[in-house]
Amino acid sequence: MKVRARLVRDFGVRSQRTLLLSGATGVLTGGAVAGYDWAVQQELFERVIETPVAVQAGLLAVGLLVAAASLLWIAGGASPATADAYIENFHEPDRVLPLRPVIGRLTAGAATLGSGGSLGFEGPSLYMGAVIGSALQARWSRLFTRDDTKVLMVAGAAAGVAAIFKAPATGAVFAMEVPYRDDTARRMLLPSLVGAAMGYLTFVALLGTAPLFRVEGSPPFDLRELGGAVLLGIVCGLGARGFARLIRLAKRLSTLGHPLTRIAAASGVLIALLVLSQVLFDDTLSSGSGYRVLDWLSEPERSIGLIVALLAIRVVATTATLAGGGVGGLFIPLVVAGALVGDATSTALDDPSSLFPLIGVAAFLGAGYRTPLAGVMFVAEATGRPGFVVPGLIASVASQLVMGNDSVSAYQSAGRVGHLERRFQLPIAAALTSDVRAVPPDATIEEFYDHHLLLTRKMDVPVLDGNEYLGMISVDDLARLAPEEWPTTTVAEALDASWPTGAPDWRLEQAIRTMDAAGIDTLPVVDGTTFVGVVSTSDIVRLDEILGDREIS
Repeated sequence: MKVRARLVRDFGVRSQRTLLLSGATGVLTGGAVAGYDWAVQQELFERVIETPVAVQAGLLAVGLLVAAASLLWIAGGASPATADAYIENFHEPDRVLPLRPVIGRLTAGAATLGSGGSLGFEGPSLYMGAVIGSALQARWSRLFTRDDTKVLMVAGAAAGVAAIFKAPATGAVFAMEVPYRDDTARRMLLPSLVGAAMGYLTFVALLGTAPLFRVEGSPPFDLRELGGAVLLGIVCGLGARGFARLIRLAKRLSTLGHPLTRIAAASGVLIALLVLSQVLFDDTLSSGSGYRVLDWLSEPERSIGLIVALLAIRVVATTATLAGGGVGGLFIPLVVAGALVGDATSTALDDPSSLFPLIGVAAFLGAGYRTPLAGVMFVAEATGRPGFVVPGLIASVASQLVMGNDSVSAYQSAGRVGHLERRFQLPIAAALTSDVRAVPPDATIEEFYDHHLLLTRKMDVPVLDGNEYLGMISVDDLARLAPEEWPTTTVAEALDASWPTGAPDWRLEQAIRTMDAAGIDTLPVVDGTTFVGVVSTSDIVRLDEILGDREIS
């Protein structure tokens, strides 16, 4: 009983320390996000949009150039990822979020967003919070168990999102939902809520509590609205699916070709969109994170044609900014796209309330990032009115149903996996045997039988010419030859060159599937034609015995 009481007491003390550190993470993050938002949004971007269109066009290209230079020289060649860096690191339990790229990525984000790049501030905000939390956890690592290895990073991410959107519950839910497509992070709720609350309070204490949306009307709660929510959810789900594929394409394009060529092409597209939006709307609504678009939606006399045109302009602008190597988030671009789709629906139905734009936000955001709870929570906090929440929830569910497995992030896992499934996600090197007794191609079958099969008891043996892999030879190959042919037949004449092979960058799941499909127990691993080693079913079984019940999440 004394041991049990001590364990309970220790757990309680550890939990209190975790919550205190989560609060500290939130305060630091809220202050950092407030400073970043003030410097980039108010002191930089708001001055940029007051300049002539020609100057804005030039600054778009300058912003992408500065972003590329910052990532290359300050961040040491790091990727433009911010939210994706958080998601990727979440699934690497033994790795602290690296500090070297931080200044470079935040500088690149400031250049992109401050010059009018069509991305959101929540990417850098989430990233700042995750880095602060990860650094604090590394400093106080002795206070945490292995299962809590990412708890302050998640609390920091929640604080970053909560601060920039002035929506604490949204920040907490988003940080827990976004690492997975169909699940949420476990054991993170209280630290995320504390971090988000403290981040929000610090931010609004510095920059005020002005809401992101201007909400019009209190919608009736009847079947017309609920039916419209279902249809709007389906439309938003299909739209988010196409948007996610464009985003993945843009991220691939950002790694191809010469950087200057990419930046020139992206800048050309962004400048053309800037001019087009000035002609259509008498304002450069294609630039910036999208807050001005939300203000435009509150104006009267909006035609469906202009709404659809602005939706297309914003989607292409976001895609071009990413393809050009810009740094920023996708939360607000998804929010803007959902609001535009919903506003087109409102205009078509002659509905003056903010119902459909807001449930469009819930559906498009929830589908695009696979975070339905965060989408609904965002609507709830933005409006404070229950009449918007239930239709938003219905639309969000409908959008998820048509989204499939698509997402704007390539680093999300489908969900938490069990003991065996986690083993399958290990790299193939975890079960690789490199010290393998191979047979040369000029050996006779008789020599192979005497020196390999009888001595090593291996039924499948790789055939190597130096380090070059030629194929496999097995007991089955010997069975096809008469014993009197063994002294005169070489291994090269009897080997199986069509035997399946694996690659060094495979995961165990790929190896197991390949072995199962071919009906083999040994898989040679080659890099081009160079032999690396073999993986066998017995190696995989032994690996599981070695690892035992150790958590790999």
